Amino acid sequence: MRSFWHSSVTKISTLICLIFLTACSTPDVSMYAKNEPKFDLESFFSGPLSAHGILKNRSGEVIRYFNATLEGSWEEGVGTLAEVFVFDDGEVQNRTWTMTPNNKGTYTATANDVVGSGEVNISGNALFMNYVLQVPYDGDVIEVNVDDRMYMVKDGVVMNESVMTKFGFEVGYLSIVIQKNP
Repeated sequence: MRSFWHSSVTKISTLICLIFLTACSTPDVSMYAKNEPKFDLESFFSGPLSAHGILKNRSGEVIRYFNATLEGSWEEGVGTLAEVFVFDDGEVQNRTWTMTPNNKGTYTATANDVVGSGEVNISGNALFMNYVLQVPYDGDVIEVNVDDRMYMVKDGVVMNESVMTKFGFEVGYLSIVIQKNP
């Protein structure tokens, strides 16, 4: 009886571990390889764009709204994306990204308020990027990890979802619609 009990507990424990690991796994950008329209970084982030979004706290409550203007340009394969965010309380934030292609088929992205760099991975209609962002908070600046997930939903329109974490805990969520301007 004891070996049956031990065997059953082991099987159940293994099943629970597998379910937990599967639930915690995150999608890889390559799973979107067949999705259309294809996300062409240079094409989409060229010229004027506009963005509109919300920022939620860790409870899911919307705490800020914003609109942004973006201007992208490319020279010899290196992209620059200048962003100006205007928040509902009047605060203005500027960020300028530099996107440099590397030999892995990805891009390295740096910005004035990003610690180090992020790696841009694109597949099909999706773009994933992780980076550490310096964020103004209560009169100070804190660093948060950002997991950006962008999806081209139709030509000229991208949905961006971001999860922000600190010490492994989710602390905020960002939802943005980015559109190419005519």
